[in-house]
Amino acid sequence: MTTVGKLEKILLKEESRYCSYGDTAHYLRKPKIFSECDGSFLYDYSGIPYLDLQMWYSAVNLGYKNKRVNNAVRNQIDRLPQLASQYLHREKIELSAGLSRQMQKSFQAKGRIHFNVGGSQAIEDSIKIIRKTTGKTQFFAFQGSYHGRTIGASEITSSYRYRKPYGHFSNRAQFIPYPYCFRCHYGKRFDSCKYYCVAQFERLFETEYNSVLDTKTGECEFAAFYIEPIQGTGGYVIPPPDYFRKIKKILDRFKIYLVDDEIQMGFYRTGRFWGLEHFGIEPDILVFGKSLTNGMNPLSGFWAKEELVKPEVFPPGSAHSTFSSNPMGTTAGLEVMNILQDKTLANRINSSGKKFVSMVKKLQRKYREIGDVAGIGLAIRIEVCEKDGITPNRQLADEIFQAGLDGGLEYKGKKYGLVLDIGGYFKNVFTLSPSFYITDEEIGMAYKFLDQLFSRFTASKRRPLQKYN
Repeated sequence: MTTVGKLEKILLKEESRYCSYGDTAHYLRKPKIFSECDGSFLYDYSGIPYLDLQMWYSAVNLGYKNKRVNNAVRNQIDRLPQLASQYLHREKIELSAGLSRQMQKSFQAKGRIHFNVGGSQAIEDSIKIIRKTTGKTQFFAFQGSYHGRTIGASEITSSYRYRKPYGHFSNRAQFIPYPYCFRCHYGKRFDSCKYYCVAQFERLFETEYNSVLDTKTGECEFAAFYIEPIQGTGGYVIPPPDYFRKIKKILDRFKIYLVDDEIQMGFYRTGRFWGLEHFGIEPDILVFGKSLTNGMNPLSGFWAKEELVKPEVFPPGSAHSTFSSNPMGTTAGLEVMNILQDKTLANRINSSGKKFVSMVKKLQRKYREIGDVAGIGLAIRIEVCEKDGITPNRQLADEIFQAGLDGGLEYKGKKYGLVLDIGGYFKNVFTLSPSFYITDEEIGMAYKFLDQLFSRFTASKRRPLQKYN
């Protein structure tokens, strides 16, 4: 056994004895240990590069070891690396101002920024502000939603399995079908449905016996609707263009707040700064996290409209975390915001996204098992199906996922691996969120690797492989 092999064996033995499996996924049959990263690649202890098409669940949008972000953090660690959040520092103020100005630019709305350390915690804080404002504890959320796994966030996350081990939850959202047109909840077709799903939501308000509205006073029991503009863990599902505009009219009529979860889709993942910008409405609260620091330091938060968060109604101590607005995080976040001012970035993201989707659609024409392919910016979905192109095929998706991480793919005579992520209602969707700086060659590599993997595990090739340039 090689020295590298011995080291990995020792590490895996120690991990199996001393590490909780509860804080890691352990979805791989053989756990993977990585030692280095750079750009779009992770590296194992043997030096094999793995093309990463999920970039830490869209937390590392600007690529691994981004020099500008890393240098900003290095400088901060020698100047003001730690500070209790009850005190102020320049980077917190400047980052709050930058995010607030971006919200004004995106939605023509004034508000303030509130920080925390992780996406779930920011969701919890947004729940607090809604409860404090309305005195209500009931929420709408979507089927297929994922808003986190803390207690409050789990209440509005649709998967029962996240709640089941921890007993009965006193509150649970009413989950509304997401407009997932490839697998319409109502069995409709978009070209003829006339937004049937919106009409079904509106019907909830027709009579008090639907347990939503007091029709005598017009008061709704529900305080807010938590949305993802593009579903993340649900499988990068993109709604039809007018869906949210129609939903927002109903919410406004009954004084229901709209809370926009941009933790995965924010900061240009969809080709616009916020995913909701594609749909022509404004949120009352917007929650962000993940890629704000390019994965360098935990930092999340929410923006809320001025009337919800001004000091007179949300005073000091309304929500607090020891590490919220930590200097290392705000410094990284401020540099990320500076990088995102590059006026060419949106064009680059949208151009690369179109190339990537075009590449996958060529594979779709070759493999019957690739059902739905769609993308918005660099948020791309590949739905893996049976040969009929519609029945979910979780086993095939898992085989491809596992094999990508074996490190045995070929490109120009060299060994590589491929890092994918699986989501979707049936765990059969590859949710791709590559680096914003992915190159054309790396897109070509992705094409080669996916072709090798689908070819290995299927026998339903439709026609000879088309060369991807």
